[in-house]
Amino acid sequence: MAGGWAGYRVMTMSYQSINPYNGKLLKKFKELSDKQLETALKTAAAAYETWRMKSFAERAKVVTRAGAIMKMRLNDFARPVTLEMGKLIDQARGEVQLSADIIEYYAKNAERFLAPQPLAPLVGEAEILSTPLGVLFGVEPWNFPYYQLARFAAPNLMAGNVVMVKHAGCVPQCAIAFEELWLEAGAPQGVYTNLLISYDQVNRVIDDPRIKGVALTGSVAAGQAVAARAGQNLKKSTMELGGSDAFIVLEDADLEQTVKWAVWAKMNNTGQCCVAAKRFIVVESLADAFLEQFQKALGGLQPGDPMDPATTLGPLSTEAALVTLLDQIKRAVAQGAKLVLGGHRIDRPGAFMEPTILTNIEPSNPAYREEFFGPVALFFRVKNEDEAVALANDSEFGLGGSVFTRDVARGRRVASRVETGMMFVNHPTWTSPELPFGGIKNSGYGRELASLGIQEFVNKKLVRVAPIDAAA
Repeated sequence: MAGGWAGYRVMTMSYQSINPYNGKLLKKFKELSDKQLETALKTAAAAYETWRMKSFAERAKVVTRAGAIMKMRLNDFARPVTLEMGKLIDQARGEVQLSADIIEYYAKNAERFLAPQPLAPLVGEAEILSTPLGVLFGVEPWNFPYYQLARFAAPNLMAGNVVMVKHAGCVPQCAIAFEELWLEAGAPQGVYTNLLISYDQVNRVIDDPRIKGVALTGSVAAGQAVAARAGQNLKKSTMELGGSDAFIVLEDADLEQTVKWAVWAKMNNTGQCCVAAKRFIVVESLADAFLEQFQKALGGLQPGDPMDPATTLGPLSTEAALVTLLDQIKRAVAQGAKLVLGGHRIDRPGAFMEPTILTNIEPSNPAYREEFFGPVALFFRVKNEDEAVALANDSEFGLGGSVFTRDVARGRRVASRVETGMMFVNHPTWTSPELPFGGIKNSGYGRELASLGIQEFVNKKLVRVAPIDAAA
């Protein structure tokens, strides 16, 4: 669910809440001074020394309480998501619920996931222990302000690590609320730390020897910069980057149900999702009917206040996000793409954009390779299943994807052929605590969630016990 980290390449980071519905500034926040950052690092390092020694049961009490607080105050947590980045209020509530579910999932399952693994050596006994690494640093995006944090924090806190997070500049109130959540749940100071820091300070944190691992969810450019910096310091990293998910529709798909899923897959979070469906690849015999119904459904969405549950089209997260999309569309059309629907700013206050469909996109068109992070669907016709798979694989990204067919065995076959980290049959790419999340190619490396997510930042330590009377 990467939104990119637009601020990474500027020398100072502005932390301010601007309501994208009306453009009004809600609140500004100051960056930490170098002295304050050093204090935070010292506090986190000290917290690790005590947190790592706590039992799974002791850590689970705190983590379970954090999940319960989120559920108990669901509306309180949802409101700043909508105000800061424009997510429809019902979707914001859904994100809070999902985040709480992830937190509780790891509180319940972490000890089982990290249980010692007995080996069978030729002589004596041996086992693999999973031990924490230390203080971890996460760089997280704005598009899912709590979910991104929960899937990084919950498994690592349960593993005995402590975490420091630099969140996106446009959702500071969400970032602060999540830090306060852990303190309220009983976590010692420094176990979870929110950092309002600059570009230069981000590099300083990655370089700091007290930091033992780095995780980023964001754009390819941000991933390249952060992964390179972590690599220079020989630190383990995980990267969840962009995506250009294929939504494959075969000729035997249930058209009505598939179109409903297509609208959801494209427009959830106003299309600002790394695993949003971005390339709709439809077999020729169904293409006209699919496009007609898809266009009608997208065209019927109604813009309005995202705090109003009746609104079906919210604003983009920022004015800058809107300008970027409009420029991408302009360049795509200039290179021969056909605008079937939308393509323009909506004439009203706020960062609103028309749902958009582009067709006739040739491989030479920049749109063929780019990620469109918003309500823009790229539509492709193909002759058959083989062409659909070939087109799906013709991408530098490999995060998620989906295929729709009445033949489940066929769906499994197509899923196995698409080069991506996740494939769904008869459902758009999505997330759940028990499903591993991550990609390949320019979509990054490493996995979050499920049992795999808690394994990324632990030391797989071999302990071998030889018989006392074993020969030297």
